[in-house]
Amino acid sequence: MSPHLTSAPQLLDAADPDRTHWLELPAHRASIRVARRSVGTRLTGWQLPVELCADAVLLLSELATNAFRHTLSARILCGVGFLSDVCLRLEVHDHDYSGRHELPRREAGPDDECGRGLLLVEQLAVAWGVDRSRLTGGNAVWANLTA
Repeated sequence: MSPHLTSAPQLLDAADPDRTHWLELPAHRASIRVARRSVGTRLTGWQLPVELCADAVLLLSELATNAFRHTLSARILCGVGFLSDVCLRLEVHDHDYSGRHELPRREAGPDDECGRGLLLVEQLAVAWGVDRSRLTGGNAVWANLTA
């Protein structure tokens, strides 16, 4: 599945704390662990199914890792929330102002430790894509999961 590009993205509502959770972090390897823990705690608090929580934390981790590794962003913004009662949205916003909407892809070999993140996103998400972020001006990479 290719990423979906839209001209009018339906990104998360940054102002509704009951239905969204936002976390701004330095674009650093240690931040990925912080993002996983924070989002996992919020999802558990929302009493979502364990499998959905695990998939969401994994995908957010992959998206945040890509932002950290493949952009020059000093900070990343991670969000999770509901688009509807059955659709959970994950977003990672960066500060890449290059205008690129293409995500780095490579074929990972059997012994490679990296290179499978977007494959996981494609397999687990019902939809995913990249849009221009109205929050950072960079990219907003998103993935939807259903309960």
